Amino acid sequence: MLSSEERKSQIHQKLTQTFAPLALDIIDDSAKHRGHSGHGGAGHFSVRIIATTFAGHTLVKRHRLVYAALQELIGPEIHALSIEARTPDEVKDYE
Repeated sequence: MLSSEERKSQIHQKLTQTFAPLALDIIDDSAKHRGHSGHGGAGHFSVRIIATTFAGHTLVKRHRLVYAALQELIGPEIHALSIEARTPDEVKDYE
């Protein structure tokens, strides 16, 4: 089982390799869910990613692409994932 920082690093690495994002924020929300059953120690994360890769894709497809990139972490390291996936054109200030 990885530490929170190791999980965030793994998520960052996989999303960066897959999407070459212009902006990427990863927040560990696990503390908000402490004591909830069923996650076996895996973390809760929120991801905000801005990448040109998402152009022309529906919201559902964007989420599927993110889940596919993180597939090997879902379950053992990621219990829950909140995703905001946008293109640069959809966000005025992505810096």
